[in-house]
Amino acid sequence: MRPREHTYGLTLRWTGDRGTGTSGYRDYGREHEVSADGKPPLPGTADPFFRGEPDRWNPEELLVAALAQCHMLSYLAQCALQGVVVTGYVDEPVGTMTETAGAGEFTSVVLRPTVTVADEGMVAKARELHGPAHDSCFIARSVNFPVWHEATVVVAG
Repeated sequence: MRPREHTYGLTLRWTGDRGTGTSGYRDYGREHEVSADGKPPLPGTADPFFRGEPDRWNPEELLVAALAQCHMLSYLAQCALQGVVVTGYVDEPVGTMTETAGAGEFTSVVLRPTVTVADEGMVAKARELHGPAHDSCFIARSVNFPVWHEATVVVAG
């Protein structure tokens, strides 16, 4: 099979100029907007520890969110193909970044989805399908740190 290539474009616009640009480390805002055609802008900033605003998304949160979204979408597809009826899915992932000498890197992300299935007979298969979902998640396959999943499966009703 011939490989397919997908490209993703967007616009990142810094909005944190407070009138003097980057004249000093404390003199500029970390605010920015991420936008793409036909989508609402996503307000971004740095982590508050790095002088960002707490009411905006930071890149670290967005990386964890991308991993969680990708796993969920891969998982739901696996379930649909294998006859597991999912009626609810909530994840509360946690990413860990280690900072040393002014630079940092993620060391792990743990996905913690709670999956609701339609029938007791689907529970075992629902648990098992997290493995193939992880293996097919494009984002998890693209990072250089482990992405774990600690799933809980419950039955609707």
